[in-house]
Amino acid sequence: MLRLAALDLWLKDGPPRCFWLSGFFFPQGFMTGALQTYARKTRIAIDTLTFKTNIMSMDKEDVAVAPEDGVYVYGLFLEGARWDREAARLSEMKAGVLFDYMPCIWLEPVEQSNFQKQELDYDCPVYKTSRRAGTLSTTGHSTNFIVTL
Repeated sequence: MLRLAALDLWLKDGPPRCFWLSGFFFPQGFMTGALQTYARKTRIAIDTLTFKTNIMSMDKEDVAVAPEDGVYVYGLFLEGARWDREAARLSEMKAGVLFDYMPCIWLEPVEQSNFQKQELDYDCPVYKTSRRAGTLSTTGHSTNFIVTL
């Protein structure tokens, strides 16, 4: 019901400032669409683009305007780690807490050739459910796998 309500609101009021990524039936399609929008705007080939992941210090309620390029997304959780909002980094989980709710994430389109991974960056896999198992797709990934951020 929440998915339908979110889509209904989008249809009536236009695109939200921050998108509920976990609310999409096929989030990979949404992310491809975001890259395609940027590719058309800049006339850069979509297959040369990737997303730079920027963890923001705000929650969806705090988003005043959408980013000029890319999209803000919310609705993701960490398992086995937490996002320390003050230090802006991954940290150990707090005792008794299994999942940590992530703040908004800015998926910023960048050209792959210009993307510089930092030494302490972590390639975090994103799955549709906490159960990572799924059937193996033609890409070699589980059908439960969405993307690495």
